[in-house]
Amino acid sequence: MRKSTVALLIALCALLFIAAWRYIDATGLLRSYPKPNHLTAEEEMSRPVYEQLSGREKSVYTALYRGISEQQEYIPLPYELDGDEYSKIYCILEKQEAEFFYLDAVYYTAAKVRDARVVYRDLDTVDMQKKKLSEEVKKAVDGAVNSDDYYLARYINDYIVNNCRYITGEDRDYASTAYGCLVEGEANCEGYAKAFDLLAAELGLKSALITGTTDSGENHAWNQVKVGTNWYNIDVTWADTDGFGDMRKMYFLCDDATFEKSHIADTTLFEPFSCGNADDNYYVKNGLYADSTEKAEEIIRRELDKGNGVIELRFADDMTYEEFKTEYIKGEKVFEAALETSYPFGEQINLNLRENEQEHCMTLDFTAE
Repeated sequence: MRKSTVALLIALCALLFIAAWRYIDATGLLRSYPKPNHLTAEEEMSRPVYEQLSGREKSVYTALYRGISEQQEYIPLPYELDGDEYSKIYCILEKQEAEFFYLDAVYYTAAKVRDARVVYRDLDTVDMQKKKLSEEVKKAVDGAVNSDDYYLARYINDYIVNNCRYITGEDRDYASTAYGCLVEGEANCEGYAKAFDLLAAELGLKSALITGTTDSGENHAWNQVKVGTNWYNIDVTWADTDGFGDMRKMYFLCDDATFEKSHIADTTLFEPFSCGNADDNYYVKNGLYADSTEKAEEIIRRELDKGNGVIELRFADDMTYEEFKTEYIKGEKVFEAALETSYPFGEQINLNLRENEQEHCMTLDFTAE
């Protein structure tokens, strides 16, 4: 009787040991953590948001980056993280690494995360898709003929607008990816922003994808880009008018004071860069910014004398905008000024007016028939 009891206890202990060992092996409790590593200095140069992370966060980001590059489903992390910390790092990476178009829209997390489980789209076609994306990126960057930061930012903005069609939808196929924008030629705002990031990195510009909402409360994505020594806001999606060769300039290289009227950035994952300079804003740089009605008339006269029949203006504030509209448009003073220029009007002056009152922008088109 005693022998059978001892044998039963031994068997029970053995079963408990096996079960415990399987649990320990599955959870990795006795497995050593991978050695923490960071991205190379060259890789870090094109990742300004990564530069903001702590050393611990950079190590996790690097582990995820290396694993996702190899399409690993399970990626061992150098530290055990709580769910919120892991989610923050993963979500930053998913938005900032535009080349990872093959990541699924969902991801796994838990109260504690030691091995990241990553969800991918159809990996059977990923090699072919990566090749197509690489070809489109090369075609895009090969068209850049100047290395000036301002030129490159404008080139990327215009290239995307002219080669992509805006579509709505949360994540229809590849709409929210750079692949959708550059290869398939259709994307939502996130796809536009990721394409901008990808091309900016290829051309040596520092860029970050920003998520947030519009002033009407809709979810939205845009970019910040460093031009020279200054950071600027840029919204390529809102530059797209859906008319070939026609694009809005009011969201190109804006300071925060101008941009925040219509864009509210999400700061829960990281702090967007401060954009306090307006020197490279489209209107400022091209002499189309008016801080008085007299300045606006001066711009109109100058542009018409140069033969430009379509004149874009941005006004400094509500008061200047309204004063110009009342005096020059409703009061028709703009026609008096136009007649005194050398612009080749026909028998009569035609004017088509396009306005964006919220942004203090106005386009005077004297070419309309």
